[in-house]
Amino acid sequence: MRVAEALQYRIDAIVIGASAGGVDALSVLLPALPASLRASVFIVLHLPRERPSLLPEIFARKCALRVKEAEDKELAAPGTVYFAPPDYHLLLDKGPQLALSIDELVHFSRPSIDVLFETAADIYAERLMGIILTGANEDGAKGLASVHRRGGVTIVQEPDSAQVPLMVLSALRQTPADFVLPLEQIAELLRTLASAEPAESPLCQRGK
Repeated sequence: MRVAEALQYRIDAIVIGASAGGVDALSVLLPALPASLRASVFIVLHLPRERPSLLPEIFARKCALRVKEAEDKELAAPGTVYFAPPDYHLLLDKGPQLALSIDELVHFSRPSIDVLFETAADIYAERLMGIILTGANEDGAKGLASVHRRGGVTIVQEPDSAQVPLMVLSALRQTPADFVLPLEQIAELLRTLASAEPAESPLCQRGK
């Protein structure tokens, strides 16, 4: 993993997209994020739009980083995991700053993985890592292509290891991913992203 070890010097943000099977996949990946990670982590997981999300509570107990639901106009903090709230697109803007939108559905979804990835690529460019996981539609394929065009690192879950492979196969059709790996190997890669400086956020604290 020599390439992965070098990533710690260039990654300021990680975007992750998942749909069907995504909770199980994130349960492997998020505990692998080191407490000293300085990157901000932004996640879109397709959920029913009419119900509140329990994802911050679920993953705060499993993660060494601060975990919270994204809020409109808040500045992106290092060492923090942000989940897109149900029925809102999550975007990144200058600052970097988070933004929430109720624009039209994308691939029948709001939040949309494409929207998050495309806006994050505009802000972070080569300092961004994009990860596409299991899912049952094509959301995320265009977004990962944007990450690739801007020089970011692209990772796709190995299709045979995905609970539902359509999303990862769609991404691979559009983008020559830097890494195509099963979940455990993606987790191993994420463990290499530690910083020498510890994260400021307390362990396993849910954000307010």
